[in-house]
Amino acid sequence: MSQRHLLALFNNFEDAEAAIYELRAADIKGFNFDDLTLKSPIEHHEVESVLGQRSANVQWFSLGGSLLGGLLGFFLISGSQANFYAQMKGGKPIVPFPPNFVLTFEMCVLGGVFITILGFLICAGLPAKRSPLYNAKVSEDQIGVLVKADESAMAKIKGVFLNHQALEIQEEVSK
Repeated sequence: MSQRHLLALFNNFEDAEAAIYELRAADIKGFNFDDLTLKSPIEHHEVESVLGQRSANVQWFSLGGSLLGGLLGFFLISGSQANFYAQMKGGKPIVPFPPNFVLTFEMCVLGGVFITILGFLICAGLPAKRSPLYNAKVSEDQIGVLVKADESAMAKIKGVFLNHQALEIQEEVSK
């Protein structure tokens, strides 16, 4: 089924919070709670408890990038040194580990930073097509709750918003 967006504007955070709690408790087919976004002009410390824990996978990108950068750095440096095995080293090893660890550490940090930035962009969903619903009142003084759901679930979600004194409800035009 095609999914559509619905934006409800609330006058205060308590009404929006009550609507979100009811949407979480209701088992509406075609609606995933992770597709709900809360928009506010000011910071609310209760948002984490209202929306629940959201997954943040950026740290796995950091770990993978650091390991990949370190391994790649070590093997590239060691490989370039091992190509010169025919040269006289004066009793030194072909691949000296202590000097290589410094460059390996630098490549570990560099790989971690680059892959972390890439992971942040992927986890944030950027670049993404913006929702067609926007209201300037969300930037001024009202709380917005943006929901993405199937068309079959829109009537129930709209009913929940109306039960909790939504000032305005905008619905995406069906295509």
